[in-house]
Amino acid sequence: MDIRDYTPADFAAATALWTLCGLHPSASDTPERLAVVARHNPGLFLVAEAEGMLIATVMGCWDGRRGWINRLAVHPDRRGEALGRRMVALVEDRLRARGCDKVNLLVEPDNAAVGAYYAAAGYTCDPLIFMEKWL
Repeated sequence: MDIRDYTPADFAAATALWTLCGLHPSASDTPERLAVVARHNPGLFLVAEAEGMLIATVMGCWDGRRGWINRLAVHPDRRGEALGRRMVALVEDRLRARGCDKVNLLVEPDNAAVGAYYAAAGYTCDPLIFMEKWL
């Protein structure tokens, strides 16, 4: 198994994995936008491959103030191997090295069961009102 940076060639496999894992690619999850995320966050947007198949992703981002964890997905056949935990820890270490002292993540309501996973990794729930506006 190899953990490496996301490249534009990973787009189809990454979005297929997200869908398989119950994540919802949005209108901003285009090849062009994800390439920009990878370019602006070198070493933070990661994929894991085994036997030529993409088996996990995590999209880490750093805005200069806060770190973000997005799109953590592990293929259902590979769960229980601590792969997600390993990828999150790698992104957290790299964020810390950039001066980040707080990492945020969002969980969609229909994926709330992952809250226990993140709690075990040290994340806490912060009751906020999330608002968005598509431009």
